[in-house]
Amino acid sequence: MNGAQLSEFPDDSELLRAAVSGLRRRALQAGELSAVSTFSGKFLVKFLRARDFDEELSLKLLLNYQRWRRESPEISTCLSPSSVIGLLNTTYHAVLPQRDHTGSRVLIYRIGQWNPKDWTAIQVFRVSLITSEIISTEAETQRRGLKVIFDLQGWSLGHALQINPSLAKKISSVLSDSFPLKVRGIHLVNEPMFFRPVFAMIRPFLPDKIKQRINMHGADFHDTLSDFFSPPVLPPEYGGEGPNIAEACQDWTLRLLQSEKLLQQISNHPTGDITITPEDALISEEGETEPLFEG
Repeated sequence: MNGAQLSEFPDDSELLRAAVSGLRRRALQAGELSAVSTFSGKFLVKFLRARDFDEELSLKLLLNYQRWRRESPEISTCLSPSSVIGLLNTTYHAVLPQRDHTGSRVLIYRIGQWNPKDWTAIQVFRVSLITSEIISTEAETQRRGLKVIFDLQGWSLGHALQINPSLAKKISSVLSDSFPLKVRGIHLVNEPMFFRPVFAMIRPFLPDKIKQRINMHGADFHDTLSDFFSPPVLPPEYGGEGPNIAEACQDWTLRLLQSEKLLQQISNHPTGDITITPEDALISEEGETEPLFEG
């Protein structure tokens, strides 16, 4: 049985328990993780699914994730949606309610809604990390990954000046090898010419497989986005038939605020057990909560 087939099993499967036990044993033996004494099944299964149950690659991803958190405390130690509520209320970001035809989550970031005079690039990046931590707890997202649409309309020199090489490397690390999510596609729309220097700063840090998944659509994006996403998935502003972008952003902001306690648990004890309350419950499209792995 290959890793992709194993990933389809529910979290409480005995087959998954064996794989989780193996990764836990390796993690507890890793010198770099000697300060960590607990690795919950819920935490470890994310890394296994992200690397199709290859134990060696899963351990490497886990080490990278822990290293990234240690080296980026200005971002990783605060996962409070309330700390960036002003930015979220500008309709800057949404996770769309419907997955695409492959089951991937679809995220939208609207750069023009970010006023660089009010919000630093670190705070903006925090929004991405908060969302990533939430959706990485969803079993279906662990299996199917995510696709991201960056709407760069309104990109300005003020935005560009906030992106330095150090931050560019941190962004690329999350996209490639330091977070337990599969990035299945990156779509840039309305990208101006003067965005290219920033993109050129990030691109060298990305692995070839991620580079191959980047699509630039320009201003005439409605027709080309439809080659990747069906109309029910996208908001009307992006050529689709789903809820409008303002509604999608408001709904996701509410979801994040309802997950404040869960995010605090993750921030304080990322490798440990998390307690999901009814308010935090991760409800599937069918309206049922998928059992989470115990142990």
